[in-house]
Amino acid sequence: MSNPTAVILVVGLNESLIGEWSPNLRRFCAEGQRRKLLGVLPAVTCSVQSSMLTGGSISEHGIVANGWFDRQANEVGFWKQSNRLVGGEKVWETARKRDTKFTCLNMFWWYNMYSSADYSVTPRPIYKADGRKIPDCYSHPAELRDELQSELGPFPLFKFWGPASSIESSRWIADATVIAHKKLDPTLTLVYLPHLDYALQKLGPDHKDITKHVAQIDQVVGDLLSYFESRSIEPIIVSEYGIEPVSQPIAINRILRQEGCIAIREEMGGELLDAGASEAFAVADHQIAHIYIRNGPNIDRIRDICKKVPGIEQVLDSDAQSKLRISHQRSGDIVLVAAQGRWFSYHYWLDDTKAPDFARTVDIHRKPGYDPCELFVDPAIGNPRFKIALKLLKSRLGFRTLMDVIPLDTSLVKGSHGRIETAENIQPLMVTRRDLKGVPDEIPCQKVRDVILEHLFG
Repeated sequence: MSNPTAVILVVGLNESLIGEWSPNLRRFCAEGQRRKLLGVLPAVTCSVQSSMLTGGSISEHGIVANGWFDRQANEVGFWKQSNRLVGGEKVWETARKRDTKFTCLNMFWWYNMYSSADYSVTPRPIYKADGRKIPDCYSHPAELRDELQSELGPFPLFKFWGPASSIESSRWIADATVIAHKKLDPTLTLVYLPHLDYALQKLGPDHKDITKHVAQIDQVVGDLLSYFESRSIEPIIVSEYGIEPVSQPIAINRILRQEGCIAIREEMGGELLDAGASEAFAVADHQIAHIYIRNGPNIDRIRDICKKVPGIEQVLDSDAQSKLRISHQRSGDIVLVAAQGRWFSYHYWLDDTKAPDFARTVDIHRKPGYDPCELFVDPAIGNPRFKIALKLLKSRLGFRTLMDVIPLDTSLVKGSHGRIETAENIQPLMVTRRDLKGVPDEIPCQKVRDVILEHLFG
């Protein structure tokens, strides 16, 4: 018989953020034992979570980043949802083999659709034919979504990501977890709390207001700990990565364009990166970039170009990727790692007046890379609240409206992650009340899976 366990993922949590402003986290750390986690490369959400849940390397589970280039479809795709993209046996599948009565509730960990987990909830907006994006979520079983939103209101999608992101989304996830847990009584509960991630990227880890955001997530974590402890459920707290201060973006696609590598298609005055026609282009993801090269003989030339770019710390070809166990058919022909304080922008246009219309919107699916500028409202907009309110009104009245309020100024971004050679005090953590005697002070994040199984069956 397995022991009820809950894994609370507090994104961005590290040693430096635990203090007088986080009494619940501080208490849990004092009562338990903590270990620093050694990240996988890249240390980004989808790759780290997949490593934690399968115990496998990037080469084994295949989640090479938050998004990648599909060489057959000739399309870049970010933030896909299907769990079938993740190779390897998931921790709940292993647990079910040991205990046929075992069940798992997955609340918002990524790749949470069409999963073998028993119960799941994940963000899933409704895209209407008139262009509207309506906050919503997906669940299995389907009626769970209706029950949660009936009690809590719609999932606050625009507070989950975008300029209005706030503690409200993490609070909703935590409250929904309690409701679902009371109803379903799972053996293993996985909870994802993203709030700190966005505050740290937007403000930077050294900003004076970060402790306020830590205090907010601490209250949410405290309420979850109280609930789980009242039900004799053993909690584990983990984080995915540490976020370091950054100040200098690297516009790798602009560099490749200036070298004649990128094909551009112009549509109605805006430029689109034509990935399938490009000799080489980069899929940027925080402090990592995958470069996809159409013709094999060009690899040496592209590698030499990248090695000359200031701020790039590592240029990894297929042999180097194999040694690091990050090589996969989805990987770029070259993987770039930024130096400390640097990160990769996806921008490819050389003139902001030629930027595509989606560049100034929150659009996580059409951009050929991750865009942290989506956390900001363009400071050049006068009276932004009025402009946004007017656009929302037009949208609700049924008019097609472009919510073009996102800046193109990458210097606004103050925190990033992805590289694994980070300062010791910002390494991600794992904290548990279980005895970790004999476990090294630092463990690979893949070993989180073993710790979960030990909690369940030890």
